Amino acid sequence: MRNVIVLAATALVLHGCAPSERAVPADYLDYSSRADALSGGVRLIPVETPSGTFRVWTKRVGNHPTMKVLLLHGGPGATHEYLEAFDSFFPAAGIEYYYYDQLGSYYSDQPDDPSLLSVPRFVEEVEQVRLALGLGGDNFYLYGHSWGGILAIEYALKYQQHLKGLVISNMMASIPAYNAYAEGVLMPGMDQAVLAEIKGYETVGDYGNPRYLGLLMEHHYVHHILRMPAADWPDPVNRAFKHLNPAVYVPMQGPSELGASGALADWDRTADLVNVHVPTLVIGARHDTMDPEHMEWMAGAVGKGRYLFCPNGSHMAQYDDQEVYFRGLIQFIRDVDAGRF
Repeated sequence: MRNVIVLAATALVLHGCAPSERAVPADYLDYSSRADALSGGVRLIPVETPSGTFRVWTKRVGNHPTMKVLLLHGGPGATHEYLEAFDSFFPAAGIEYYYYDQLGSYYSDQPDDPSLLSVPRFVEEVEQVRLALGLGGDNFYLYGHSWGGILAIEYALKYQQHLKGLVISNMMASIPAYNAYAEGVLMPGMDQAVLAEIKGYETVGDYGNPRYLGLLMEHHYVHHILRMPAADWPDPVNRAFKHLNPAVYVPMQGPSELGASGALADWDRTADLVNVHVPTLVIGARHDTMDPEHMEWMAGAVGKGRYLFCPNGSHMAQYDDQEVYFRGLIQFIRDVDAGRF
């Protein structure tokens, strides 16, 4: 049964939460009994792959017995850094959470092996990380943003017995549908002369041209990726872009920012969402590169879904509609934890 919530400025109260739920556990920041205390919560976790063993970077923040969230970043090949806005919200809510750079990303090993760039292999990586962190069905929430949403869906379809809750943020369940939305809605909404110039650079493969990048920033990024002037973009976002690994991103996503053309181009799980039965939050935003109506449909397609709509947000609604985004996300986690979902 679908549970749709549209949080606006007039509905930002975490209704239904008892005072005790709002209190941060007394030992939330007590790392003394944790094996990662020496490093401030950081662990390099070995993961087995068909090409050998590599290490991926993780960092734990806080302690909570029943609310533990593993964060899957986007890209592919981006980093956990742009998710650092979670530091402003999850500790105050008492939620334990884990940053994690997937294999090939900046803080993890970066093997030069294209055979490792497959969705099933990334799923097995997430499962190995889960096991190493000791997460399970009584406490494990999996959050995926953008490409991380694809990975979260795929993980849930194979390993949902280990999940307590699932969050799919700013990601449609079909790349062909995303490309159709870009072609039918986003591109017609652009200045057509600018669009023609952008496509001209793409036709000749001149993706690194400063003019091309400037046009994308002015006419696409600040409207649909992060709705702030480029000079005001938060440092965590800029660091994530700086550290993006094109050797992962381009083969999987493709070189164009106006659609996907890499190995993920045919990915489509719309028919399989019915097989996801864990409590699921789908987050969409009015100005996103992803179709918010499709994401609302996703919340109804899974067995136990809720839709969070960010009316002022874009692809990074955790920044440009931050209060709505995090209040709805925290409410979902608390509702599942309290058995109210």
